[in-house]
Formats: sequence, structure tokens, C-alpha cells
Amino acid sequence: MTKKEIVKTISDEIGLTQLKTKEIVQKTFDAIVEALVEEGRIELRNFGVFEVKRRAARKARNPRTGDKVHVPEKFVVTFKPGKEMEERVRQLEEKKAAANRANRGEDDSLPTEAAGS
Repeated sequence: MTKKEIVKTISDEIGLTQLKTKEIVQKTFDAIVEALVEEGRIELRNFGVFEVKRRAARKARNPRTGDKVHVPEKFVVTFKPGKEMEERVRQLEEKKAAANRANRGEDDSLPTEAAGS
């Protein structure tokens, strides 16, 4: 999904113009980036935590030539999803697995070893 699609979805849902909604969405993203730069961490309840972490310098290998290469330290942004997001994704995984089993004609109940116990 792109930012444009997010703007359209929100705009349709709350009845604001796409232009005004785009401005709000952009300001939200700008605030998140600014908080990460200044604070190094932003926690959005029921969504997750963005955090700036330092990745240490390391030696790597150029896959094309095999030569060793020094990779300097750098800062990266990490994201840890909140419980609600993890649960909804887990439910999606379970639904897809059940649909795949159904498409293959497999029984969705317990495996035969466990069912006989």
C-alpha cells in the first residue's frame, strides 16, 4: 500500500478532502521522523515501537569479487510491532493456512495421531 492509497482510504472514511488528508498524513509521518531523530524512540500504543539503534562496524564480503570490505557503523531504525498488530497478523496466517488446507482437500481437524488419543 502506498501513501496515496492510505490518504484515499482515510479521506473516504472521514469525509475530508484528499488534499487535507494528505497534509495530515504527511505531518504525522514528519512528527514520527522528528521524534526518532530527537528522542531515538517513539512508542505508538496498540501499534508498535520505532527505535533508532547503532549497528556496529563490521567486516563483510563483496559477493561478486569475494573481497573483504569494511562496513562502517551506522544508525538504523527498527520496528517492534505491538501485541494487537502481532495478534491480527497471526490470525491472518492461520486463516491462510486453513484456506490452503481446504484447497488441498485436507481435514482441518487434529492430526490422526492426536485425534486417536
